[in-house]
Amino acid sequence: MSQQQKVRWGILGPGSIARAFAGGLAHSQSGELVALGARNPDKPDYAEHFPGARVLNGYDALLADADVDAVYIATPHPQHAQWAIKAAEAKKHVLCEKPMGLTAFEADAMFHAARKAKTFMGEAFMYRVHPMTQKLIDLIAAGEIGEVRAIKSSFGFAMPRFDPEHRLYANELAGGGILDVGCYPVSMARLIAGVANGRPFLEPETVSGVAHLGQSGVDEWAAAVLKFPGGILAEVSCSVSLAQDNVLRILGTGGRIEIRDFWFATGHKGGTAIIDIVRPDGTHEPVEVAEAGWLYSFEAEAASLAILAGKTEFDAPGMSWDDTLGNLRVLDKWRQTAGLEYEIEKPALRTRTLKGETLTSGNRIGRVAIPGLQKPISRLALGFEDFRSFSSAAILLDAFYEKGGNAFDTAFIYGNGITETLFGDWQASRGVRDDVVVIGKGAHSPLTYPDVIAKQLDISLNKLKTDHVDVYFMHRDNIDVPVDEFVDAMDAEVRRGRIRGPFGGSNWTRERFDEAVAYATRTGKTAPSALSNNFSLAEMQKPLWPGCVASSDDGWRAWLSDRQVTNFAWSSQGRGFFTDRAGRDKTENAELVETWYTGANFARRDRAVELAHKLGKKPIHVALAYCLYQPFPLVPLIGPRTLAELDDSLEALDITLTPDDVVWLRDGKR
Repeated sequence: MSQQQKVRWGILGPGSIARAFAGGLAHSQSGELVALGARNPDKPDYAEHFPGARVLNGYDALLADADVDAVYIATPHPQHAQWAIKAAEAKKHVLCEKPMGLTAFEADAMFHAARKAKTFMGEAFMYRVHPMTQKLIDLIAAGEIGEVRAIKSSFGFAMPRFDPEHRLYANELAGGGILDVGCYPVSMARLIAGVANGRPFLEPETVSGVAHLGQSGVDEWAAAVLKFPGGILAEVSCSVSLAQDNVLRILGTGGRIEIRDFWFATGHKGGTAIIDIVRPDGTHEPVEVAEAGWLYSFEAEAASLAILAGKTEFDAPGMSWDDTLGNLRVLDKWRQTAGLEYEIEKPALRTRTLKGETLTSGNRIGRVAIPGLQKPISRLALGFEDFRSFSSAAILLDAFYEKGGNAFDTAFIYGNGITETLFGDWQASRGVRDDVVVIGKGAHSPLTYPDVIAKQLDISLNKLKTDHVDVYFMHRDNIDVPVDEFVDAMDAEVRRGRIRGPFGGSNWTRERFDEAVAYATRTGKTAPSALSNNFSLAEMQKPLWPGCVASSDDGWRAWLSDRQVTNFAWSSQGRGFFTDRAGRDKTENAELVETWYTGANFARRDRAVELAHKLGKKPIHVALAYCLYQPFPLVPLIGPRTLAELDDSLEALDITLTPDDVVWLRDGKR
C-alpha cells in the first residue's frame, strides 16, 4: 500500500447508501472505486450508479479479488459483522456503514478480526469527519456557550407507509429507528460531552430508554435520556414513522447552539450551513460554514488516508474502535430498557456463528481424560456469567467451542439463572449436547441444605435444556449439616442419571471431603471425586467471598497429588494479579490488594515475568500454564469477556513446563 497513490475500493452491497458512498469516493483524492460485489450482478443500472466499477458475482468474489484493497460494507445491519470479519480475514481493509454491528459484542468481534489481520476497520458516520463537525468542536472547546449542561438531539422521519418487508420495518433486518438513525444523536451526545470534558468522547453513567414497538416488533419511534459525569444530560430521539425537527441543540451556561439537519452538514454535494449561537438575551450570532466537498467524500478520504498511513482505526473526531464500542453499548442499553430484541438475535434464528457458518469444533485447546468422566474434557473450562442476551453470549461460546473447548461452567445462582438459560439455548440451537461437558452447581449459601440439591437441579436442567449435568458441585458447604446427608442427596441424583460424572464440593475443605469419601465408601454410595476450589500460582490470603476456600498451599497440593482429586480451579489467573495493571501500590484495586498482595506472591509474579520474557509470552500466560502442569488433574476455569481475552488466555497452551519449572515458579527453588 505504501507505494500506491490511491486505495482501490470495492463496495459490498449495491444499495442506496452504497451509491452515496460511491459518489463521495469519486470526489475524494486518495481512493477510487474499482469493483462492486452484487448478488444479482446482471441488474442494468450498476454502470449508472457505480461508473467504472467491475461488477462481480457475489460478496465472496469481491473479497477474493486481488485488485481490491478495501471494502465498503453497505449490506443490511444483520450482515455487517459476517462480512466485515470475512473481509478482515481476507486481508481487506473495511469501512462498515453504521451501525457497526447489532451490538457492541458484535463490533468487538469485528475489531478483533481486524486486530489479528492488522487491517483498518472503521464505522462510517459521514458527519463525524466533515469540517462542520470540527467547527462545532472548536466552538464548544473555546467556551463559546460557557459550560455545557444539556444536549438535545434527534434524527427522525416518517416513511410514506408501513411495509413489513422494507428494511426499516423488517424485524429480520433489524429495522426501526434506534440502530438506523438513533445512533447519530447518541454519537453526537457522547462527542459533545467529551469535548466539554477535554476528551474525544465521554460515556454516560446511566441510560434510560423507551420505544414504541410497531406491528413488526421494531421501534417506530423512541427516546432516551443519557446522564454524563459532571451533570451533563442528553435527550435523544429517533423515528422512522414520525417526522421530527432534527435540530441539534447544545445548551450551556453562556447560551446555546442550534443547528438544523446537522447530520447532512453542508449538503450531499456541498453548500452552506449555519451554526446558530443564541445568547441568553435571545440574540442570534450565526456562524456560516461553507463547504464545496461532497458529504460522503470526507469519510471516503479519511478512511483512505488512514489505510495509506498504515493505521487500523480512525483518528478523532472519526469513530475510533473505543468510540464505536461505547456508542453501541449505549444503543444496547437503550434497546434493553425499551424491550427491543430482534427475532434474529434469538436462538430459533441465530443457529450459526457470527460468520454465518455451521459450528464445528477445532483442536486449539486440546482435551484430556479425567477420573469419572466418560468423555474427554477440554484442558480449560469456560465461565461466562457476564452475558445477559443470547446473541452476545453465543459469540464467545461459539469461539470457545471452535477452538476445541467443550467444558462450560454454569451455576444455579449465576445471573439469577440467566447463565443456565443462555447455555441451554446455545447447546440446543447448535446441537452439541453430546460433545460438551456441562458443569452445574447448586446449594449456594444461604440455601446450603441437602434437600435443595434436587429442587434446584430440577430448575437448572430445565433451563439447560438437558436431562443431566456431566459434573456437579455443591456451591458451598454447610458444616452444621452432617456430610453424609449431602453425599446421600448427590448419590441419589447419580442413581437417577441426572449427574453422570464426577461430583463434589465447591469451596470444601479437604477434611470435609475426606469425611464424605469415607462415608460413601462405608455405605456403598457414590463417592465425591472432584472439587472446585481456588487454585493459582498466587496464593489467596483473604477469601474473595465468604466461604471461599483456596487450595494452593503446600498442604493442599500434597493432598491433591496423593488422592488425584480433580480440581476445577476458579480464579486460576489470580483475577488480574499477573497483568500489567497490578503493582505494589497498595492504593490500587482493593480486591487485588487484600487477596493477593504478599511478598511471596510478588516474588512468584517476578519469576513469572522472568520466564514470560524468555518465552515471548506474558506473566498471566505463565500463571495459567502453571495450573496446567500440576501433578494432579486440574481444569482451570477462565472467564474471558471478549474474543481478545479468550485468545490471550489460550497463549498459555503454547507453554510447556517441566516439574522443576513448576517448583521454581512456586518456591524459587531448582
